[in-house]
Amino acid sequence: MARTPSTMVPLGTAAPDFRLPATDGSLVARDDFKGAPALLVMFTCNHCPFVVHVRDALSDLVRGWMARGVAVVAIASNDAERYPQDGPQAMAEAKLRHDLPYPYLFDASQAVALAYHAACTPDFFLHDKDLRLVYRGQLDASRPGNDVPVTGGDLGRAIDALLAGASPLVDQRPSMGCNIKWREENLAGNGPAYT
Repeated sequence: MARTPSTMVPLGTAAPDFRLPATDGSLVARDDFKGAPALLVMFTCNHCPFVVHVRDALSDLVRGWMARGVAVVAIASNDAERYPQDGPQAMAEAKLRHDLPYPYLFDASQAVALAYHAACTPDFFLHDKDLRLVYRGQLDASRPGNDVPVTGGDLGRAIDALLAGASPLVDQRPSMGCNIKWREENLAGNGPAYT
């Protein structure tokens, strides 16, 4: 497992636009969620041990957040040619098998991951109703093998603060996970945040 931290994009950054295919064949766009009090964009995949470690608990947490009006999407950006277990067919199977409650989108060109400065799986970006970044970082301190339970505490507190109209949390810690499996053309010239 290569441990890669998230890049910690500056708070207040506008959510980059996206329009990506979902596992059901529909196209899902950022602006489909206009009017929601919050938009959570999660970069994930099927096989990363860090994602597998939190997947079931995260699905339960997301159901609760969605019931409170939070819009949620998951985006898979790994190079599916080299990692077919993270490609569209495997994503559709994973969505059904794990009853994932959110749209699961495929970023084949990796343009969306690059625009968000996503670095790892899982990587979380929480935006306010104006699509400005208010939280980026870890779900919580749980990692494979560290015996810390998956609670969603860090991200959950950020969502609570946002929905209550409070200022963004000061203490935001990077997510940690497997590096995004970049296509060769996306590695060149992008610096250490993308390797």
